[in-house]
Amino acid sequence: MAGKLPLLNPENTHFWTGGRDGKLMIHHCDDCQRYFHPPGPICAHCGSLTVAPAAVSGRGRIISYTVNHQRWVPDLPVPYVVAIIGLVEDPTLRLVSNVRGCAPEAVHIDMSVQVEFEKHEDIWLPLFRKADS
Repeated sequence: MAGKLPLLNPENTHFWTGGRDGKLMIHHCDDCQRYFHPPGPICAHCGSLTVAPAAVSGRGRIISYTVNHQRWVPDLPVPYVVAIIGLVEDPTLRLVSNVRGCAPEAVHIDMSVQVEFEKHEDIWLPLFRKADS
């Protein structure tokens, strides 16, 4: 169960639909060469308008996490992990997502993770799992 899905707009569509092609799309600035999230029409770092979505590797490390035991919707399996992920392309860039595919007690700070996508209607949610070596 995905719960309430995000509304698509011109800035975020690539992020929420990139999983269709197996790509994690993060906005990138051509002027300062930095990534930023959430996506928007202006670079969050330098104010440039020369920004566009770019595919990244989808690999990262867990910066912080929490294990949630609250069942917010009836068919949500608990416990589940909510993590802050630092992407390898720019470790200062943060994504908040779920970590799945391993027991919550196996999750740890600095764990290598890899994106995977879960389709709900027209949205491809970027979720993370422990990376293969």
